[in-house]
Amino acid sequence: MEGNLLQLSYALDTFYFLVSAVLVMWMAAGFAMLEAGLVRSKNTVEILTKNALLYSIACTMYLIVGYNIMYPGDPINAYLPNLSFFLGADNTVAAVTAGGDNAPYYSGMSDFFFQAVFAAATMSIVSGAIAERMKLWPFLVFAVVTTAFIYPMEGYWKWGGGWLDQLGFQDFAGSVVVHMAGAAAALAAVIMVGPRIGRYGLNGEIRAIPGANLPMATLGMFILWMGWFGFNGGSELMVSNVSEANSVSKIFVNTNAAAAAGMIAAALLSKFMFGKTDLTMVINGALAGLVSITAEPLAPSAGLALFIGAVGGVIVVLSVVLMDKVKLDDPVGAVSVHGTAGIWGIFAVLFSNNDATFMGQLIGSAAIFIWMFVASLIVLFIIDKVMGLRPSEEEEIEGMDVQECGMEAYPEFDHKQ
Repeated sequence: MEGNLLQLSYALDTFYFLVSAVLVMWMAAGFAMLEAGLVRSKNTVEILTKNALLYSIACTMYLIVGYNIMYPGDPINAYLPNLSFFLGADNTVAAVTAGGDNAPYYSGMSDFFFQAVFAAATMSIVSGAIAERMKLWPFLVFAVVTTAFIYPMEGYWKWGGGWLDQLGFQDFAGSVVVHMAGAAAALAAVIMVGPRIGRYGLNGEIRAIPGANLPMATLGMFILWMGWFGFNGGSELMVSNVSEANSVSKIFVNTNAAAAAGMIAAALLSKFMFGKTDLTMVINGALAGLVSITAEPLAPSAGLALFIGAVGGVIVVLSVVLMDKVKLDDPVGAVSVHGTAGIWGIFAVLFSNNDATFMGQLIGSAAIFIWMFVASLIVLFIIDKVMGLRPSEEEEIEGMDVQECGMEAYPEFDHKQ
């Protein structure tokens, strides 16, 4: 009887894990819609192609080698994992029904799938930051290296039991391990490719380049918001008893509260600063609230979750403005949403998680940022020398869609800008 109950619990937790992974996979659609809405129409097909292919590349490279780097069975040491390829066999009935603390309580394949879609989400952050001026195939080569090696390495340091985990660095679902890591890689790419033509004037003036489809961008934001319940909720890993079911429910409540508060705070600040309620800031406020709560969505009270999300919403508006002041062109605000809000989120853990220390959070954040930024910069430099990262000025002005994909998203309109 006990063995049957253990198998039932295993099946339930595996099913919950898989459904959560599907929600995170759905975030790929959110990133695609958000980014396609915030670029000009002449670059829509190309950014959609990037988002579609990066998802497939991430899943493939993570299957071949990335997962085994991030979760090595026999690591060399706390800093270096071992190297092996593809996936081993899944758990047996005997292992599940043996019981005890070491018995598996969900399928190993479900764990791989959940982690693979996290890798894809990390890479999606980069695609928005370099939109409209980085060629397709150099970007895809960068996606191969990032999802096969760069991201899994820092993931091993924390979630694979490496030195940051041993140090006591706390990051429940990835404010830094996923979001700030992706933002660090994105920042390196933004620096390497430079701003879009016409974005900044010779005298320092900042010229707005509006996106072509704000309804699409808004849809993307809500898809991401929905997917985040799988992102944070699935990271609890279990739902098959009263305590865990209550924990998952609290994570959902806090995740939703932080997003709502981030959106409201960003709307209020944009109205105060610009005299208008900027929809792009409203969108990014919600996403910043989500990133902020991701480091610790379980421990805070609902009131604290509101506060954490609201601060994230304020920070992202200020960060977007600062990025433009220093002439770092990020068309979708990815570095601000995932980077600055991610850093805030990792330190907000100190308000509710007694296992977290300031130095632990600082060292973990700094180590991951430096690794992701420097490794990405080196890889992008090599790709630039071999393939070139940026199209010619004429190609960029005409639009990436025709040059890279040979088609237009809205062919019935004359949309050249």
